[in-house]
Amino acid sequence: MRLAQISDLHVVARDRLCYGQVPTNQQVRQAVAHLNNLKPSPDAVIASGDLTDHGGDEEYSALRELLSPLKVPVFVIPGNHDSREALLKSFADQDYMPPTGSPFVNYVIDDYPIRLIGLDTSVPGHHHGELCAQRLRWLEGTLSGRPDAPTLIFMHHPPFRTGIRWMDSAGLHGGRELELVVSRHPQVVRVACGHVHRPIHVAWAGTIASTAPSTCHQVALEFGGDGFEFIMEPRAIQLHVWDPGYGLVSHLSYVPNSYEPMALLSGLKAAEREQIVEQSRRDYEALCKSEFDRRNW
Repeated sequence: MRLAQISDLHVVARDRLCYGQVPTNQQVRQAVAHLNNLKPSPDAVIASGDLTDHGGDEEYSALRELLSPLKVPVFVIPGNHDSREALLKSFADQDYMPPTGSPFVNYVIDDYPIRLIGLDTSVPGHHHGELCAQRLRWLEGTLSGRPDAPTLIFMHHPPFRTGIRWMDSAGLHGGRELELVVSRHPQVVRVACGHVHRPIHVAWAGTIASTAPSTCHQVALEFGGDGFEFIMEPRAIQLHVWDPGYGLVSHLSYVPNSYEPMALLSGLKAAEREQIVEQSRRDYEALCKSEFDRRNW
């Protein structure tokens, strides 16, 4: 299974710029084109919050339009810039989405080799996240229901300190309690988050917790700073590949400003390209047949 993660889209109303500067809608359009052109295609996409910048109905309308060209299912959860009520209303036609008026956007997808759990960490009117007792009980019961199913939890706020001080000040309340819950369930292969606009990984609760970069601007890597600062570092998505021999293997895939596929070996003659590809295929088959297989590699 191949799972793509996009995060922190910050979609605004049509013909607007985020913060008056960043063309986030165009950047989401480019990210969707990039996802559609991946070979092989991912089986699904998760969007880990801050889907819009202000949580307005017009922004969610633009979001649905921007995501509509995706060739595979997309599963969304809210972040601190989203409106839970507006999100539920906008995605009410999606079978996985809880009904309008639900207290949280929590759900389970059991259609893939990896079980996907969307977990709502948003707190209306605030930038920090929270996992209250009600949400933690729901997660405990959900994980207990299928203890043998490899599971990925995706949510917006990371449950760990990143060292980027001003982002940590708007971090997750209840992260230690979540750590206790997850540590009791070794089937959790990843906790995939957003919020920080940077790729970060940490060993946590007997598994790995990570954050994905943004499809728009990134957050400056400044450990001691207290002020908001973003920079136009390359935009990227996370690709999580499930390998039964290794578990979940994650990659960073950069989003080009305009998607124009290029052959890596385009400077070579056709016969030379075919020779290299054929040799690579034979080498790979030999590796798979060797006694030094992937279980012992």
